[in-house]
Amino acid sequence: MPEPMGNMVSLEDLDISQNSLTGKIPSGLFMLKNLSRLLLWENSLSGEIPDVVEALNLTIIDLAENNLTGKIPDDFGKLQKLTGLSLAVNNLSGEIPQSIGRLPSLIDFKILINNLSGTLPPDFGLYSKLQTFHIASNSFRGKLPENLCYHGELLNLTVYENHLSGELPESLGNCSSLLEVKIYNNEFYGKIPDGLWRAENLLFFMISHNKFIGELPQKLASGISIFDISYNQFYGGIPSGVSSWTNVVEFIASKNYLNGSIPQELTNLSKLQKLLLDQNQLKGSLPFDAISWNSLVTLNLSQNQLNGQIPVSIGHLKSLNVLDLSENQFSGEIPSILPRITDLNLSSNHLTGRVPSEFENSAYDRSFLNNSGLCADTPELNLTLCNSNSNHQSQSKDSSLSPILIVILVIVSILVASVILFLIIKLYSKRKQGFDNSWKLTSFQRLNFTESDIVSSMTEHNIIGSGGYGTVYRVDIDGLGYVAVKKIWENRKLDNNLEKSFHTEVKILSSIRHRNIVKLLCCISNDDTMLLVYEYVENRSLDRWLQKKTVKSSSTLLSSSIHHAVLDWPKRLQIAIGVAQGLSYMHHECSPPVVHRDVKTSNILLDAQFNAKVADFGLARMLINPEELATMSAVIGSFGYMAPGEINDMPIFCFSC
Repeated sequence: MPEPMGNMVSLEDLDISQNSLTGKIPSGLFMLKNLSRLLLWENSLSGEIPDVVEALNLTIIDLAENNLTGKIPDDFGKLQKLTGLSLAVNNLSGEIPQSIGRLPSLIDFKILINNLSGTLPPDFGLYSKLQTFHIASNSFRGKLPENLCYHGELLNLTVYENHLSGELPESLGNCSSLLEVKIYNNEFYGKIPDGLWRAENLLFFMISHNKFIGELPQKLASGISIFDISYNQFYGGIPSGVSSWTNVVEFIASKNYLNGSIPQELTNLSKLQKLLLDQNQLKGSLPFDAISWNSLVTLNLSQNQLNGQIPVSIGHLKSLNVLDLSENQFSGEIPSILPRITDLNLSSNHLTGRVPSEFENSAYDRSFLNNSGLCADTPELNLTLCNSNSNHQSQSKDSSLSPILIVILVIVSILVASVILFLIIKLYSKRKQGFDNSWKLTSFQRLNFTESDIVSSMTEHNIIGSGGYGTVYRVDIDGLGYVAVKKIWENRKLDNNLEKSFHTEVKILSSIRHRNIVKLLCCISNDDTMLLVYEYVENRSLDRWLQKKTVKSSSTLLSSSIHHAVLDWPKRLQIAIGVAQGLSYMHHECSPPVVHRDVKTSNILLDAQFNAKVADFGLARMLINPEELATMSAVIGSFGYMAPGEINDMPIFCFSC
């Protein structure tokens, strides 16, 4: 950035974000009296932030995702009109100036992923209508400020991965505006304020790896989708009121002191995708006679005191991919479980009988250990062989074989060994000629990660969604932020539709550059697997927010005001315009034009500022021949949906639709 930029005395708005700018920030920029917005995020700027600030008309400062060092300037505390301050993803150190906590207009405060330390200014939220408080991944100590939700408008409390301690402020129990509570990996203790469990707009409640105590509530906020209380000290049973937690997608309560039996009501949660109750003190048999878990992907009940037989109904869970029932007291035979379960652990139980044939391969060599009554037909499972008795009898007969038969066996063995040796040499030769199953990365943007960073971080704990074409992971790139990774398939016998969808999406997104279209960063592939790496869009899909409209609350007036703040009509209009701009770009400015063919609310993603981004181009089509516009009449896209241009053979871009 040239130093003379600081001499532009009439400058009011400067937005040069998402470039490759280097060097220091010109000190004169913070002296410009008329400057109201300074947006320099996602560059490679370095050095310290200028410490003298006289640009008192500044309302927004966004310096996130750079390489800035030093301290947060004390003079930022003079900016009485400042509504948004984002310094996230830098290398800043020191403490937060106390005066920033007293800024009267501050709404959004984001300093996550830095090296900041010290205690938090106690006045945060007292003098301004604070909505966003993001300080995660730093080294802050002490308590949370008492008045964060003083004005009742706090939406996001994101303070994970610090050294914060003490009890949560009781005032948070009255903060019904909250959407997200992410306070995991700290040193908090005590009980959760009663009202916080039931904050009527709450979507994410993630408090793992602390020292919280108490019993689980009978009733949760009706909209909660992620409920993670793992690695705490909660006790008591799972309440029967769990049946009212109807929108929970992930219920994670590992490593607590929960006891009693698992209630039948838990099986009624039809949206559940992940259930982790491992490392507790649960007892009794599994009440799984009838299960509504049609979307369940991961079930972990290991390291409890559960007994009885493994329910046959588990085998009917068509989406189940991970099942861990190890270190319990289950008995009886293993039921027929769908072979799509790729991660299975039934070790250290009292199971008996024969292992189902679909699991008799080396991939499951540790899945059945320490079950003395189990047997298998293959030694690969490290179990007693089911036909060991017959083997013993055959050995006694073999001892009486005639010398001629022994010679024949030796000759046959030599022939078989020769064939095997020939095949091995042939296979080695083919591999030597160029077979390579290593990962290949094709980038479409400037990247700050490698393929190994992505692949090594794709675990079951990072799954945020799944669909017909695969699974989506949220991957943390070594503290530099998140990316979204779509895993398309994992099978050498590739489905033609999936392969076509994958190549279509790569071809489309790699050629498109627009702020309202999700950014494809790179493609990673090998012979078995295809991965698409996108920018991570914080507020997920539009359909989640529109469905939130149906949530009931005890106070109609309060609920109305909160929903207005979350997704009011100006925001809806903003989203609609953003989608239209993205589609217009695809239709009129891409060469050749692109038709999405499956635009719906679940394919519209929202960033932190509720800007719309069109996603999921698996059905998109590039119109190389203009005359194709009026000839596509096949029903495509989602079931129950037909694009307006498909009705009555009207042109796809007909503006009367």
